[in-house]
Amino acid sequence: MSLTRGLGPLARPAQGRLNGDIWSALPAHALYAHPEPRRVTAVLDGTTVLSTDRAVMLHETGLPPVWYLPVDDFSIGVLERSDTRTHCPFKGDASYYNLRVGGRLVPDAAWFYADPLPGAAAVAGTCSLRTDAVDEWYEEDQQVFGPPTDPFHRVDVRPSSRHVVVRHGETVLAESRHPVALFETGFPARFYLPEADVRATLRESDTSTVCPYKGTASYWSLAGPDGDVEDVCWSYPEPHAEAAAVAGLRCFAGAGVTTTVDGVEQ
Repeated sequence: MSLTRGLGPLARPAQGRLNGDIWSALPAHALYAHPEPRRVTAVLDGTTVLSTDRAVMLHETGLPPVWYLPVDDFSIGVLERSDTRTHCPFKGDASYYNLRVGGRLVPDAAWFYADPLPGAAAVAGTCSLRTDAVDEWYEEDQQVFGPPTDPFHRVDVRPSSRHVVVRHGETVLAESRHPVALFETGFPARFYLPEADVRATLRESDTSTVCPYKGTASYWSLAGPDGDVEDVCWSYPEPHAEAAAVAGLRCFAGAGVTTTVDGVEQ
């Protein structure tokens, strides 16, 4: 499970039980750092600006995990000190680097803690590079998209025979007795339905989102006589391997949308 978000044990979850009280010994904002076993590579304008097998992954309460990358493992000359400064009450005073490759400059692409607070000592000598600061990221030799994946987070997909009905108000948008259930750490179960079981008239949206665990999602809006209801449905045309079973299936959520499973509203 995710450690510091959702229902994770370091997130002080509202659900679940432990046979002890670990939270009394933890600060309200917890930090947990551990070595990242995967080699991490970053590429900008076709130039490898970083390749390291010494990354550190930092988890913080309520935040997604991020990589902290040894400054010594960046290519010589690509990091330039910026004038930007910020303060984190849990890690200390942060300074920033610009990232330069040839004539391309990415301002404030990375931040670092020259003198981190004791609870953040594991990030000394490293910097965290914004995901969007480079063109390509690789774990080992596979290109990856979006923020780093959490090793304590997982996605499980299972075929189901539950009766799923999706409504917007009183209008049935979709109904299926052979959905695919997707269970993702820290999130409610989602039911993905075959396109043939969608009754509503949908208009493809320009919206697109990237999930590091499932892939790139396309969206549809509900077309109605009183105007469209935006982005009530999404699908993963080419999901990552762990979510491959939902490829091309439709999932619904959003304002005014309700889903019942075997008669129980989710």
